[in-house]
Amino acid sequence: MAQLRLHPDRALPAGDDIRTVARRVYQATQALPLLCMHGHVDAAVFADDDRFADPAQLLVVPDHYVTRMLVSQGVPLESLGVHRADGGAVETDPRQIWRRFCAHWHLFRGTPSRYWLEHEIVEVLKIDVAPGPDTADLLYDLIEARLAEPGFRPQALLDTFNIELISTTDPATSTLDDHARLAAAGLGARVIPTFRPDALTHVGSTGWARRLQQLQDLSGVDTGDYDGFLAALRNRREAFAQAGARATDHGHLTAAAEPLPQTEARRIYADARDGAVRDDDAAAFAGHMLFEMARMSCDDGLVMQIHPGVLRDHDTAIHTAFGADKGFDIPVTTEFTRALRPVLNAFGRDPNFRLILFTVDESVYSRELAPIAGVYPSVRLGAPWWFLDSPDGMRRFRELVTETAGFYNTSGFVDDTRAFLSIPARHDLARRIDAGYLARLVLEHRLSEDEAVETAIDLAYRLPQQAYAPAAGRADTHAAAGE
Repeated sequence: MAQLRLHPDRALPAGDDIRTVARRVYQATQALPLLCMHGHVDAAVFADDDRFADPAQLLVVPDHYVTRMLVSQGVPLESLGVHRADGGAVETDPRQIWRRFCAHWHLFRGTPSRYWLEHEIVEVLKIDVAPGPDTADLLYDLIEARLAEPGFRPQALLDTFNIELISTTDPATSTLDDHARLAAAGLGARVIPTFRPDALTHVGSTGWARRLQQLQDLSGVDTGDYDGFLAALRNRREAFAQAGARATDHGHLTAAAEPLPQTEARRIYADARDGAVRDDDAAAFAGHMLFEMARMSCDDGLVMQIHPGVLRDHDTAIHTAFGADKGFDIPVTTEFTRALRPVLNAFGRDPNFRLILFTVDESVYSRELAPIAGVYPSVRLGAPWWFLDSPDGMRRFRELVTETAGFYNTSGFVDDTRAFLSIPARHDLARRIDAGYLARLVLEHRLSEDEAVETAIDLAYRLPQQAYAPAAGRADTHAAAGE
């Protein structure tokens, strides 16, 4: 039987000299609390605090990082238990799903998914059996036994994982009932919502009229015209802030944030209400609403996160059959310099505005994003996101960004995942990669080791704390830390 052992120096750089320094830098951050400010775990997971269903539902079915790799090798989504939106039959036996995953374990060699999964199995589940066709049933049974333990519930794992603060990402039309339940349980300051208005700002999208009615019902504001629409969004932002939210989240195809004349915005909104909006007008309105969301952030202090550049649901047939978020989202070239100029000209030096930018287009790191963050005081660069939250992706981010933007114009590491059990693994990996990068600067005599350790702590803890602080608390990193 293949045993699974994690090397204590995994993901640290090769070479005795640099690894020795990297090890010391990493050890300074290893036990720091986790700040998970860009998360997508459903708030109901924490509010319900139910036992996790089974190994397949925990580690395979909902994780599009995992399923997309299997699909790429000819494994049908149906055989992985992924629910069909059209009601078609899918595999319902979790053990069979788990066996298929284990039979294809070799596909994950060299991927960040393997790193996270190994960490979850060994460090979180406390199991030393490697996945494989011959170990699938044994591993399934061992995980099942672990899931049955009283201490292996979501709320308890907040402590086990040393999570100080975690955000969920919630649509603007969320009732926030789950967060109210968490507040009643004493967790309202630890599990907080994030305001996601995309489904409303992309006018004319499927289900938009229904969501617009929900917005009106929740806010109590008439959305019959454009001005009422803006007022209703402000109302919901305030409700989120009252529930503890610190940020908004915007996933657009492009970073375009060009304001429209008010008469034009009103016309497009009216067309959308009539069900007759053109595609080009809808795209222009989405960019206009990014500008308006920035304006609202200046007013209410919510941190604005933009992560553009992904063509969602690339395979139309898969989207029709299975719905969104099934692994067929593909990055596209993204332009930021001209796209964000209107927002930055208007608000880029406003002390009440904070904009965190994410990308999956590495070509813009040194050409656009680092120069933008390196001069506009409102801008921070988000951690490598989605396809780039990998060992080499994180390392390239540091190499391409630091010389122009420095370390302190970034957000530090904030994970981006729905997979709750992978959160410690993601933070651990980021801390190891940063330790390796900083160790190289020490050996090149560009930093002292004391500076490297201090910087590593900032990247892992102080910078996320500062980047997502309420507007009044955005002081210098070290001042905010009481130094």
